[in-house]
Amino acid sequence: MSNLLTISPSPHFKDKPTTKSLMFGVLTALIPTFLVSLYSFGVGALITTLVSVGSCVLFEWLITKYMLKQQPHITDGSAILTGVLLAFNLPSNISPFIVMFGALIAIGIAKMSFGGLGCNLFNPALVARVFLLISFPVQMTSWPLPIQSRMNYLDAVTGATPMAAIKAGDLSICEGANFSDMFFGTAGGSLGEVAAIALILGGIYMIVRKIITWHIPVTIILTVFAFAGLLWLIDPSQYVNPLYHILGGGLLLGAIFMATDYVTSPMSTTGKIIFGVGIGLLTIIIRLWGNYPEGMSFAILLMNAVVPLINKKFQPARFGAPKKN
Repeated sequence: MSNLLTISPSPHFKDKPTTKSLMFGVLTALIPTFLVSLYSFGVGALITTLVSVGSCVLFEWLITKYMLKQQPHITDGSAILTGVLLAFNLPSNISPFIVMFGALIAIGIAKMSFGGLGCNLFNPALVARVFLLISFPVQMTSWPLPIQSRMNYLDAVTGATPMAAIKAGDLSICEGANFSDMFFGTAGGSLGEVAAIALILGGIYMIVRKIITWHIPVTIILTVFAFAGLLWLIDPSQYVNPLYHILGGGLLLGAIFMATDYVTSPMSTTGKIIFGVGIGLLTIIIRLWGNYPEGMSFAILLMNAVVPLINKKFQPARFGAPKKN
């Protein structure tokens, strides 16, 4: 009896990670940041996160089932992750209705209008953040102060973030060397940017678990350090220590959790490095000479638009072929 030869289309190798395992792996890495946000902002952080996640899951289910006429796959974790990342880009005292509107933009426009998971060109959570920033500038830039806002998030005392103070020309924030405030979560900001240590721990977890590679986050951080550091050395009276740019604002959140999105980032190693350099340069350019104190979101979205060109130029080697980069 002759042996049967089974012929099937590629891929012929199946890897262990699934979409669901990768999404929940990222969510696991975000737990330290979520815990710090709960400690710093209390009930406000919890309400904002729950509303954002619930709205994203609901909108994806409704759009998939009733508009696209497809079977919803909300259990894969992608809508949950989008909701968490959106919440982490928002103030803890923002209106739940604005959060719901942002979730609709993230899921309905930035994700599902492109065809759903794997087809979107831009990071959905960042599209929603930028849309809300333009539409509701006051609400999106009224940052509650940590600790003081634990009990009553609607009446929390607000204050300027380190990036906002620097943008306004107030470099006095640097005199006290407030690195510890930004590192441990006692400086003002959105839910996901107040504690650098939590974000770094999450990034290390994802790299060790091979959920992401180091190329994009490390390249972004090194580019920001080099560019901002050069300006600081040239004129320290006008420019701040580069560590403020790294630890302050949404740089670490964006570099570790948003720029590394599989769908909207390059596939090749060379492409990832180019992508990271572009984000780092654009972030500092926008922060220093643009109209907004925070440039990370805009930088990632601009580089998202370039990803198809990067992938076309720097394509991963085909299986069995020698690598070109």
